[in-house]
Amino acid sequence: MEQHYKLERVRELADNDQDFIATLAEAFIEEMGPDLERLKQGVADVNYQETYQAAHKMKPTVDLFELGVLDTLIEVQDWGKFTKEGEDITAQLQIVATAVENALAEIKEDFNL
Repeated sequence: MEQHYKLERVRELADNDQDFIATLAEAFIEEMGPDLERLKQGVADVNYQETYQAAHKMKPTVDLFELGVLDTLIEVQDWGKFTKEGEDITAQLQIVATAVENALAEIKEDFNL
């Protein structure tokens, strides 16, 4: 439990309300999978605006669950925000994707979702 994510900030936000913590975990599962796919597609399509929007939407959740890749996600976001043509962002995207996928799998298991 909590290898690829941390619940410290979630518990603090929820005031240790276990039902609310479970609700936040469910929201993580429901939102982060589609958001990650949107981010991947934005980079693959070299769609700077889509990449920026997807990364920007993911930031608070990545931070709240402390996935450890917020700075890397910001690099991906900035690639889209500042239209960094000619810059390869795929390595950073892979780091973010791996962290999110690992957290998704672990949260699903930990919360029986």
